[in-house]
Amino acid sequence: MSQVLIVIDQLDDWAPYYPSERVITFADYLQLPARQQRVRVINLCADYDYRSEGYYCSLLAEARSHHVLPSVRTLNDLSVPQLYKLQLAPLVPALSKLKKPDEPDAHLVVKSYFGQCAEPALQPLARLLFDRFACPVLEIHLACDKAWEIADLRICSHRELSEEEETRFADALDSFSNQVWRPRTKSANTRYDLAILVNPEEALPPSDQSALKKFASAGRELGFSVEIITPADYMRLPEFDALFIRETTAIDHHTYRFAKKAEAEGLVVLDDPTSILRCTNKIYLADLFATHKVPAPKTCILRRGDEQSLQKALAELGLPMVVKIPDGSFSRGVVKVQTEEDLRHKLDELFAESSLLLAQEFLYTEFDWRIGVLNNKPLYACRYYMAKNHWQIYNHGNKKSVSGGFTTLPTFEVPKAVLQAALKATKPIGNGFYGVDVKESAGKGYVIEVNDNPSIDSGVEDKYLGRELYRLILEEFARRLDARRAGHEN
Repeated sequence: MSQVLIVIDQLDDWAPYYPSERVITFADYLQLPARQQRVRVINLCADYDYRSEGYYCSLLAEARSHHVLPSVRTLNDLSVPQLYKLQLAPLVPALSKLKKPDEPDAHLVVKSYFGQCAEPALQPLARLLFDRFACPVLEIHLACDKAWEIADLRICSHRELSEEEETRFADALDSFSNQVWRPRTKSANTRYDLAILVNPEEALPPSDQSALKKFASAGRELGFSVEIITPADYMRLPEFDALFIRETTAIDHHTYRFAKKAEAEGLVVLDDPTSILRCTNKIYLADLFATHKVPAPKTCILRRGDEQSLQKALAELGLPMVVKIPDGSFSRGVVKVQTEEDLRHKLDELFAESSLLLAQEFLYTEFDWRIGVLNNKPLYACRYYMAKNHWQIYNHGNKKSVSGGFTTLPTFEVPKAVLQAALKATKPIGNGFYGVDVKESAGKGYVIEVNDNPSIDSGVEDKYLGRELYRLILEEFARRLDARRAGHEN
């Protein structure tokens, strides 16, 4: 169970708030045994400047492997505008949703308390800023000429707050310390804490509710304390020993940030950030396949405004051909073109999303093989059939996305060429959990792509192995955690 400590300069600083046994002074924190584990520190020292007691509080917490807020990195980033402004680009969509003021050159200053602010319209922005610069009180300076932008960020001391602001701060602190880092009951035989990340709003999640329940059940049988978490639980990652991402991943997305933070916190994580980086971009995979001689359809890279690359694709691939945006998923951003005129029209649309596109020869098959690979070993096999009257597994042309049927087989019934192609494709990527899409033609296997976040739906991928599929995946988590624990103990 985690122990939460609130560190202040002197006990009088806590006079406006309810007494709590969690509150200690920085002098007391210095005297704590360095080997205490599972400690969460909320650093409320008044001064966070370099070499101040507040700075040293965060520095010592990290040296003791305590999870501290704010971190030293946050303190350093917020002290130099050039550092934090480099990280503000992903916040532009949240800023664009703010109502523009009537008067020109408008300015607005708001405070965020543990990612919460009083202005509902600014709450999404406050939450995003907290995910990047987690600190107790953040003062946000906004300016608007033609559009709102963040003019300045400043970390504040709770001593600077008015009485009304102290109330908001206290409520946010109570919510954060008791809900975000809330203690969770564990049975005596629980070995590890596993978080499964899902997004309730995702239209096509990689696992349905029934499959998630089976993962949780298999986890409990293996001694895991399993909890389903959502994107709002980013700051809770240090509570867990392992993270299993069951949400469609992307680089410019919170799933990648979850994977990076989990890895930095020492969790065992699937999908690991390296696998996400390598698998979610088809340009990278195409180059990787060429370098390692992975059998794949003929492929060309198209560059925006480069007529030569287009002519090369036409000459080498012929028509029809398939054109893809680099980071599409579930058949989105993938088109088949029959004529050069159709090709140029589609390129105008797709180049609006990406400066590079992937062009591949069109190989027609009635189904695609999906080979599930875990730690470089085949785990399950499915044949996904094309959607009715369509050339892809998924057809997004209607109001509702539809997919074709499937057949689930034991891996020993898969053609040898298909299995070999799948394993050759995953080996240079890593030892994670992958779904390899392979087309079989003339007795050969051609790898279309490697997915770092393969679907596991109840009654589909588990049709042959049943509950054993969920157990095998979670046994890999247990194996890695046991190995890590043994390594620390030796």
